[in-house]
Amino acid sequence: MKASQFSDAQKAFILKQGDEGMPVAEICRKAGISQATYF
Repeated sequence: MKASQFSDAQKAFILKQGDEGMPVAEICRKAGISQATYF
């Protein structure tokens, strides 16, 4: 299995941005992931 591209801290930061109200499209663009990966 492939190792994760993001550390646990990075994953938590990405999810926290969503909780704070940042649009998912913007979060995904900045992180370089698809919206399907986010959800």
